[in-house]
Amino acid sequence: MPLSTYTDAAGDAVRNLGDYASGLVTPTIRLGVTGLARSGKTVFITALVHNLMSGGRLPFFDAAAEGRLSRAYLEPQPDEIVPRFEYERHLADLTASPPKWPESTRRISQLRLTLEYQSAKFWKRQLGRERLHIDIVDYPGEWLLDLPLLDLSYEDWSRDAVARAYDADRNPAAKAWQEALSEMDPAGPPDEARAAILSDLFKAYLHRARADQYALSTTPPGRFLMPGDLEGSPALTFAPLDANVETRFARDTLWSLMERRYEAYKRHVIRPFFRDHFARLDRQIVLIDVLSALNGGPAAMTDLERAMRDILECYRTGSNSLWSSLFYPRIDRIVLAATKADRLHHESHDRLEAILSLLTANAIEKARFGGSEVKVLAMAAVRATREAEAKKGGETLPCIVGYPLEGEKIGRRTFDGSEAFAIFPGDLPENPEEAMSGWRTGDADVRFVRFRPPDPKPLPAGGFAPFPNIRLDRAMQVLIGDRLA
Repeated sequence: MPLSTYTDAAGDAVRNLGDYASGLVTPTIRLGVTGLARSGKTVFITALVHNLMSGGRLPFFDAAAEGRLSRAYLEPQPDEIVPRFEYERHLADLTASPPKWPESTRRISQLRLTLEYQSAKFWKRQLGRERLHIDIVDYPGEWLLDLPLLDLSYEDWSRDAVARAYDADRNPAAKAWQEALSEMDPAGPPDEARAAILSDLFKAYLHRARADQYALSTTPPGRFLMPGDLEGSPALTFAPLDANVETRFARDTLWSLMERRYEAYKRHVIRPFFRDHFARLDRQIVLIDVLSALNGGPAAMTDLERAMRDILECYRTGSNSLWSSLFYPRIDRIVLAATKADRLHHESHDRLEAILSLLTANAIEKARFGGSEVKVLAMAAVRATREAEAKKGGETLPCIVGYPLEGEKIGRRTFDGSEAFAIFPGDLPENPEEAMSGWRTGDADVRFVRFRPPDPKPLPAGGFAPFPNIRLDRAMQVLIGDRLA
C-alpha cells in the first residue's frame, strides 16, 4: 500500500476523532447531497430545511408525524474553510413574486441544522429533549466522476477521452475540439497559448454534451464543468492529446505539459476533495434527473446508467462501528431519488422508481452486499404542479397543472411562462425493462415539460408555508429517522 494511503488514513482518523469528540456532546450526522447538474440539489436542501423549521406536514417522517420533533433551527457553520450553503438566498428565490428556481450548485457548501426532539423510547423520554446536528454537505456530482481518474494515467485518460468523443452521440458536440486536436503535435513545444485554446475547446465540448440536446452525464473532469474558485488556474488548463501509445515524449513538449497539469489536478483537486469532504460522510442522497435523460433519448439514458454506476462505486458502503467511524468511515444509508416527479401524474411515480432501480441495479446490489441500506424513490422536493382531469374525445385523461417555464414546447406551442396550463404528461410503461428497451432503441416518444415553482403562501405570523412536495418525508425518514428514534 502506498505511503500516501497510510498518510491519508491517519489524517482521516484525526479529523474523525475530532468529529466524534464533539459529537459526545451533541451527536452529528454528516449528510452528503449530490447529483449531476440540474438534478435539484439546491432545491432539495432548501425544501428540507424549510419544511423542518416551519413545521411541514411530513406523515412518513416518524419524529414529525408522532409529534416528537420539538424544534429545528440553523447553527453557525461548523467548518471554517467550507462556504456556507446560502439557504436564505435560495428561500428568497422560491418565495419571490413570481417565484423562481435557485441557481444550481457549482461548488461545495455546508449547512448545520439542529433538531430538538423527544425519543420514541420510554426510558430516554424521561431524560428530556435530545438534540441532533445534521451537517448537510452539498457538492456537485460531477466531482464524484473524477474519482476514477485517480487510477488512470494521463495516457490512459487521453486515449479513452479521444475515443469516446467519436461515439455517435458525442461526435457532433466535439467537432470543434477534434479539428483543433488534429492540428496539435504532442511532441511540439509546451506552448501556453496552444494549451489554453485546446483546453477551452475541450471544455466547450463537455458543456455542449451536457446541454438538453444531448443530456449526457459522463463528462469528466468534473471541475471543467464546475470549476468553483479554481477557474482559470493551470490545474484546470489541460486537455487530452491524441498520440501513438508507443511514443515516449521528452519533458519540454506539449504532451509533458498537459501530463503535468493532469497529475496536478489529481493531486491538488481530486485527492483533497476525497480526503477532506467525501470520505467523512455518514449518509448520502443522490439526486438523479431521469426525466431529462429520457428527453435526451437512448444515448442519454445509456450514459446516465454508466454515470450512476461510476458514482455509486465511489462510496465506502457498509454499516458503521465505532472503529470504522474513526478510521474508515462508511456510508450506511443511501437514497437514490429520481427528482422532478411532479412532471408526471402520480400513477407513474412507482414506474419512475422502477426505471431508476433498473438503471442502478448492479451498484445497489454491491452497496447492499456491503451492508448499506439503499432506498430508491421518485421525489419532488418542491412540487410545482397539481393534478387534475381533462376530457378529450369522450376519454378522461389524468393531467398535471402548472406554469410551464418560458421557452418550453409541446408540439407547435411555445409557452411564455405567464399562464397555467393543464398538460397530459403521458404514462411511463409498467415494465421498466420494456421502457428501457424502447428508449434505448429510440422507439419511445416522450417529452417532460419544466415548470416554475408554485406560488408561495404567506403565513399570518410571517414567513411562508412549507412547500408542497412528493415523498420528501420518505427520504428524510431513511436518511435521519433512525437517529431520532
